[in-house]
Amino acid sequence: MDYKKYIAEKLKINGVSSEELKEFIEVPPSFDVGDYALPCFRLSKILKKSPVLIAEELKSAVAADGVISSVEAVNGYLNFRLNRAVFVKDTLNKILTENERYGASDMGAGKTVCLDYSSVNIAKPFHIGHLSTTVIGAALYRIYKFLGYNAVGINHLGDYGTQFGKLIYAYKKWGDRAVIDKKGLKEITRLYVKYHEEAEKDPSMDDKAREYFKLIETGDKECIELFEYFKKITLADIGKIYDMLGVTFDSYAGESFYNDKMAPVVKMLEEKGLLTESQGAMIVDLSKYDLPPCIILRSDGASLYATRDLAAAYYRKKTYDFDKCLYVVAYQQDLHFKQVFKVLELLGEPWAKDMVHVSYGMVSLEDGAMSTRKGHVVLLEDVLKKTVEKALNIIDEKNSALENKNEIAKMIGVGAVVFGALSSSRIKDVTFSYDKVLSFEGETGPYVQYTVARCNSVLKKGGCITTDATVSNICDQEYELIKHLETFPSVVKTAAERYEPFYVTRFALETAKLFNKFYFDCKIIGEDPAVTAFRLKLTAATRICLTSALSLLGVKAPEQM
Repeated sequence: MDYKKYIAEKLKINGVSSEELKEFIEVPPSFDVGDYALPCFRLSKILKKSPVLIAEELKSAVAADGVISSVEAVNGYLNFRLNRAVFVKDTLNKILTENERYGASDMGAGKTVCLDYSSVNIAKPFHIGHLSTTVIGAALYRIYKFLGYNAVGINHLGDYGTQFGKLIYAYKKWGDRAVIDKKGLKEITRLYVKYHEEAEKDPSMDDKAREYFKLIETGDKECIELFEYFKKITLADIGKIYDMLGVTFDSYAGESFYNDKMAPVVKMLEEKGLLTESQGAMIVDLSKYDLPPCIILRSDGASLYATRDLAAAYYRKKTYDFDKCLYVVAYQQDLHFKQVFKVLELLGEPWAKDMVHVSYGMVSLEDGAMSTRKGHVVLLEDVLKKTVEKALNIIDEKNSALENKNEIAKMIGVGAVVFGALSSSRIKDVTFSYDKVLSFEGETGPYVQYTVARCNSVLKKGGCITTDATVSNICDQEYELIKHLETFPSVVKTAAERYEPFYVTRFALETAKLFNKFYFDCKIIGEDPAVTAFRLKLTAATRICLTSALSLLGVKAPEQM
């Protein structure tokens, strides 16, 4: 049952629809106050009465029934208490019946969401700075799928630009194909770093690098072959990271894919009279909208990120006919996307409003910003290996006889990194610290995973679940946990609407806390048979919700730990 909807429809207020009222209704911070509350302050302007008077009048108009046990007016709030027995029975039965589909819906049926995330650069290492875009995008991808959307994951590879000319120069001067075949992306990165070190002494190297990139653009056989070789090596290396993270994509169409798709966009801009020449470059003047000019073509005729992003937007609309197109990219690119979206709007595209920049904070190191050019980065592969190694050491110390301990250590280690990256609002800046990443204490992924394992242990010991198990007296610890589990569908929906997986992370942590409080305060097995059956049923429902939440985040839940 949608309890907010049920309450809203019982309230009859002139000038306010039940849909509006439903949005006003909230869950109090403590269920001691009530299960749901209607703050009457927002109704004061509409009804021209004080919130206190409105609450008192509405109280007399709402009678208790089989769903609502009592209604109370307190300081301008109308507080509702549910019939605990009915609420608990309905909620637990719904969770156990729907199982892993609890919280899922068909709200997105017939709608497509394109998600541009991760989008790593070819020939550059997959470092800790790429973690946020990768796991935020992948979590949103799973969430939209869970809600019935056709989600399209796009890895818009950075495979275009002068850096490839630089790499060809470095390879020809210092490279060895046999070494690259053996060491992979690490050797390519070494060459890239060496190039920049040498170019600081000899800036003329940049002219040669530009010449090599021009040869790629004009189809030079040798340069194209090297470009494809570097791309193949990069994708093989980052593919291992994606496999560890459980991240997938439906498209790897990178910047170079749009090389032959930019001219039609430039032509449209010309035909609409939007292109203006400025110091030899072709721009779209956005000064009317308090934005800097959007540069479409440089003075030498070369395209820029904006040109390729415009071409990509048209391609995605034509190919996928999306209802939303999300770009999971750091907030440093806020201006870039404002410009691109505004240009699409000026081109008269009604779907420009469906483009969304899902920004997130930057990751820096404790001793400053990262720089691939200077080799000052923390490789994500190294981070994952260290967390897995630490998890294995803990298992060897505390439960050395655990079966499949290497696989479980991988789940714990990788899960800790992913969960940690999604444990706060995406817009926050983060300073990377190995100590923090390697800590499995407190509000962490391993804590939630351990809670799932604890549920499994209880259920294994308790035996089969009796789905019709119920009790007449429900204690506060049980009720608080069930109340929380009931919110999971709305949590998932909110995460999708606000493009914020953090809501799911927070739900998982709170569920783990409430279950562990229930576990320690209430004896699950060994009480009255009816109580045991009911508490096993609650444990099974908790496991379902925790496993689903972790799955949406991209974290696996080991059977035992």
